[in-house]
Amino acid sequence: MADAGAAAPAGPSAVGQLVMLGGFVLIFYFLLWRPQSKRAKEHRELVSNLGKGDEVATTGGMLGKITAVTDDYVAMEIADGTEVKLQKVAVTAVLPKGTIKSVK
Repeated sequence: MADAGAAAPAGPSAVGQLVMLGGFVLIFYFLLWRPQSKRAKEHRELVSNLGKGDEVATTGGMLGKITAVTDDYVAMEIADGTEVKLQKVAVTAVLPKGTIKSVK
């Protein structure tokens, strides 16, 4: 028979809860927030260093050579005589020189 006067099992202490919360914050920081902010910083540097003549790939998968750069936009030649304008943030990678010729 259960004793009616028995104490309920004790839950985790306040210190234990704070340690667990701190552990979750550290896991969140190192696995999610820090890598994402690092990628964002690298992309900002890539976009700020774009220059005329760079061969780039865009988020849409287009490859082209930059022909003009302004503050927020670039003009990109995607074929002979075909030029498109797009936002700088749409550029995902700067390719090594000669990549476009090897793809054609």
